[in-house]
Amino acid sequence: MLPSPPAANVTQKARYIMIGGFLGAGKTTAVAALAHRLSSRGLKVGLITNDQGQELVDTAMLRSKGYATEEIPGGCFCCRFNSLVDAADRLSESNRPDVFIAEPVGSCTDLVATVTYPLRRMYGDHFTIAPLSVLVDPVRAMRVFGLQAGSSFSRKVAYIFKKQLEEADVIVVSKADTLSQSQVDKLRAALTTEFPKTKILTASARTGVHLDTWFDYLESGEQIEGRLMDVDYDLYAEGEALLGWLNATVQFSSEEEFDANHAMMMLTTNLQKRFCASGAEIAHCKMTFSPGSGLGDIAVINLIRNDFVPELSIRLEQPVRSGQLIINLRVEEDPERLASALRESVSELTSQMPQLNAALEHLEKFRPGKPTPTHRVTNGPSAASVGV
Repeated sequence: MLPSPPAANVTQKARYIMIGGFLGAGKTTAVAALAHRLSSRGLKVGLITNDQGQELVDTAMLRSKGYATEEIPGGCFCCRFNSLVDAADRLSESNRPDVFIAEPVGSCTDLVATVTYPLRRMYGDHFTIAPLSVLVDPVRAMRVFGLQAGSSFSRKVAYIFKKQLEEADVIVVSKADTLSQSQVDKLRAALTTEFPKTKILTASARTGVHLDTWFDYLESGEQIEGRLMDVDYDLYAEGEALLGWLNATVQFSSEEEFDANHAMMMLTTNLQKRFCASGAEIAHCKMTFSPGSGLGDIAVINLIRNDFVPELSIRLEQPVRSGQLIINLRVEEDPERLASALRESVSELTSQMPQLNAALEHLEKFRPGKPTPTHRVTNGPSAASVGV
């Protein structure tokens, strides 16, 4: 049975924009930048985040910026299509967004066949569908395509990475400010050779460079028809199953004030040291810290590769006495090892900062199961059949 159509504005279709990309590509930063641009123009924006587990850093970060945000945990959009529609419905009832921006799980692919085409077929009277953007971290891409030496994913995980790019209407080389022009040109040439029919852009959400070109395309462009691709779901599942997922919350407290930014940096570095020693490739480690008292300010830190310097993208300006840390950890490693590494790293942190008490309140660890799409279009957006 199909879900009820979302309560979209009956006088004007809402715009549906999905921004995909592998773990650590910069999706959430880009979503926030796009939401800011649209909101500043007087448009109402609804955000939908997605993850295999609970307690998302992305949701906490976006809500801290004041955006109406719904979270779909427990599986990819492709496997939770009805939940995606329900989330749009809840946002419509409370906020009536003009634009929905959806951020899928970073290890998810085949989004055109399982999400955007079904949306067009079943709810075309309620939405216009923007071109599918897929962000790519430039250093990660250069290593996957053999353009740069350095640690990278195994073949089966790289299969998902490349499939995400294959189905994109537009590939956006994010964090372009971190590369030289010659490196950008080299990567663009490789992507153009590999995906000759795909639009290739470069942008930096941090500096704002070239964002307007990309966002203009998302606001006015149309999704390219016929972008369906063959996917080996067994290989896809094997690639996802190589990734260990861990979501956790840690409660910090101290009788004296402490620097939460420093504590986050120390904990992230402790984790990084352990995975580098074991040779496990980090896909993404991200954390948010919410003070126990304050006006909703948070701190955010990201680690996107083994050899990446942890980056505090949002800092707290004042020391604190308590607060909650949300941790999302994605590594090509056994989930039990992720849990052990976190416990060891928290223990090391409290020895490094003796005044700090750290209590692990929630922890879930797992490998994603085989994707089972709710709907999968097999013959183009205008044909009649949708697999259910």
